[in-house]
Amino acid sequence: MKWIGERISFLDKKDSISFVIYPPKLGRKKGLLITWFFLWLLIGGYVTSQMFKDYNDQEKLALFIFMIFWLYFAIRVLRTMLYLFFGREYIKLDKNVLRIKRSIGSYGNTKQYFIENITKFSLIAMKENSFQKVYDDSLWVRGSNRIQFEFFQKRISFGRKLEEKDSKMMFQILTKRIEKYLNLKRKEG
Repeated sequence: MKWIGERISFLDKKDSISFVIYPPKLGRKKGLLITWFFLWLLIGGYVTSQMFKDYNDQEKLALFIFMIFWLYFAIRVLRTMLYLFFGREYIKLDKNVLRIKRSIGSYGNTKQYFIENITKFSLIAMKENSFQKVYDDSLWVRGSNRIQFEFFQKRISFGRKLEEKDSKMMFQILTKRIEKYLNLKRKEG
């Protein structure tokens, strides 16, 4: 098994190539994220308990609206934590199909894309000091993908929170291999 950077491992065989993209290593930041999430749950519990007190209708409505936003962010941060602690992306390319699986632990779906139908294979570039880059690098978001292609006019992307140099290296390996497999198919057919 070979590595691209610290987060991408790959296995190159004669008839296929497989990649595993691991989540970023956080070290002590994991503890901070868990603490933040626990405190967020405490806030939600306290505000929920206040909904049963004797308040007028406008105040209860304000608490209810707050709880909708609270629940939205609680779910987002929980999903991010699950990805950062247990998530993986599996990419496998063989002579016919590109398979992508996003999983949390062992749970996840594999999607298959025939390589003849893949078009516009490209990198997703982010400006270094842009708001999107800063937001994407923050701890509480899962991050955006770095490699994309079109499959029957639908945009498919993968490579969550990859460093630019790692995504370029993976992109180069995949494009060369796809071209190789397509050329073999043309010669056979």
